[in-house]
Amino acid sequence: MSRHVAVLMGGFSSERPVSLDSGEACAAALEEAGYRVSRVDVDRNLPLTLAEMKPDVAFNALHGPFGEDGTVQGVLEFLGIPYTHSGVLSSALAMDKEVSKILARKAGIPVAESKVMNRFDIGSAHPIPAPYVIKPVAEGSSFGVLIVDGDQPHPPQSVTSDDWRYGDIVMVERYIAGRELTCAVMGDVAIGVTEIVPHSDKFYDYDEKYSENGATHVCPADLPVHVTRKIQDYSLRAHKAMNCRGVTRSDFRYDDRRSEDGEIIWLEVNTQPGMTEQSLVPELAAHAGHSMAELVSWMVEDASCGR
Repeated sequence: MSRHVAVLMGGFSSERPVSLDSGEACAAALEEAGYRVSRVDVDRNLPLTLAEMKPDVAFNALHGPFGEDGTVQGVLEFLGIPYTHSGVLSSALAMDKEVSKILARKAGIPVAESKVMNRFDIGSAHPIPAPYVIKPVAEGSSFGVLIVDGDQPHPPQSVTSDDWRYGDIVMVERYIAGRELTCAVMGDVAIGVTEIVPHSDKFYDYDEKYSENGATHVCPADLPVHVTRKIQDYSLRAHKAMNCRGVTRSDFRYDDRRSEDGEIIWLEVNTQPGMTEQSLVPELAAHAGHSMAELVSWMVEDASCGR
């Protein structure tokens, strides 16, 4: 009998729509690979649902808080259901932008100068020299990210408004110009580097990531060999520094305007990277010779508790 896989999708974070798309893509690929699949639109009754369903494996296709911050991982540990991706502690570490940068720096990975502060303390004066980026410490898919240009006279007012819904603690980080790069890690192998070229003058935001006419992906990225190897090395170091498991994706900026070596800056590691048709990890895996069905099958067979 084929193994029964519960694909956890949807949920209740800001990233619910893309999680539904990721979950459906993974569920379809798992069915193609011969698994028995149950699609679970996650709600607060998840422990009861899974206890009654008794799947062999939980495929975690959730994004954002609850899905990738160690919370649902703790539920699965408690229930004793083997699951994909990273475990409780590594998920929590990677989701926290401040802590993950500290660990990356200790691992010898170059990161941008930054400070963490309460959004209400930003005030009318720039907290660091512009240009800089303001980002929530625990959100994904670029939600709440603001870029402050060098000619702006003061910080954006939206960060202290009542409409702000991304938490009170934010990271203020030096803006890194240059090319947007990303690298996937599968197990203990960095499988490739992609360049992301936005179609607008914006950064790689939610719309550029998930809309049908979003950014162009150049896979593999047109880079000097030694730069590709550095990015792969840094991605693997980040994966290991936070004790990640399964598949992760690290994001970078690369400024090559002044020299061939340029400046490579690690931004973050994603423990629950998107798995939609527009997503980067399936594309990188395909370039490395793994079909979508093979990729998700590997993730299911890699699943465990105590990750």
